[in-house]
Amino acid sequence: MNFRQIEAFRAVIITGTASRAAELMGVTQPAVSRLIGELEAAVGFPLFDRVKGRLVPTPEADIFYRDVETSFRGLDRLRSSAARIRDFGSGHIRVASLAATGSTIVPRAVRRFRETFPSAIVTLSIMSSASVRNHVVDGEFDLGLAADEVDLSGVEHQVFGSFPALCAIPPGHPLAAKKVIRPEDLHGVDYVALSPEDRARLQLDRLCLDAGARPNLVIETPFAITACALALEGVGVGIVNPLAVDGFGERGLILRPFEPAVYFKSYLLFRPDMQKARLVRAFVSALMEVRNIRHQVPVR
Repeated sequence: MNFRQIEAFRAVIITGTASRAAELMGVTQPAVSRLIGELEAAVGFPLFDRVKGRLVPTPEADIFYRDVETSFRGLDRLRSSAARIRDFGSGHIRVASLAATGSTIVPRAVRRFRETFPSAIVTLSIMSSASVRNHVVDGEFDLGLAADEVDLSGVEHQVFGSFPALCAIPPGHPLAAKKVIRPEDLHGVDYVALSPEDRARLQLDRLCLDAGARPNLVIETPFAITACALALEGVGVGIVNPLAVDGFGERGLILRPFEPAVYFKSYLLFRPDMQKARLVRAFVSALMEVRNIRHQVPVR
């Protein structure tokens, strides 16, 4: 059984005669008859009864045709996919992101990307950096944004950016009176910490140790955006990724620079050779453009 035989069978079902099927396929009538005969031999049952010059499908052929049509619908989807690849690259880009960039920079990049590729489909999933890395390595996503604590072995990558941390302070907190927050200012202060493996947290821990400061750890979270929400609720002070603070200043969260600087570094991760795909290159360009737009941090 081969595709040409299946195509002849479908053409006869649609047109009702071998001659019209031949016209549809651009071949001779004997060629269609030969293909039908070969298919009947392959499947082991008759597909048509010959009645007054017409080919009447047998009950078995009607059942078989339902599966043939399903296959051809799949083929139509493949043709559409090929057209998208020809016109837009893959036609579908799958992006995984850590929460800090997934709630701010990536949505802006999606908007900018779609200005150039309005027909392309974007799948965006927000997850931990470790999950981003694993899903990209497994080929489930084309592009990932992850923090610098991830294992970069076995995955193509490039630096996305390094961003100085901000101190997120509850409204009315005594530290809100300061223009700059330093490690010694955190001594005895209720503290919303990031995960122990977070590189920015490790930097802060070292700075506090050197300054003899002991913040009062009250809660840990892997997500900077959650740390902002907790600080806004008055749970404690947090050191957060500046990419995660959008909208919190307008809601009352106090944001201050932290010195010495603590940096949140992130990487772009790629499936093997995906950097060469047109859509991936375009999406990375959009990410870089929105990354370079300066974000004004409200001072309250």
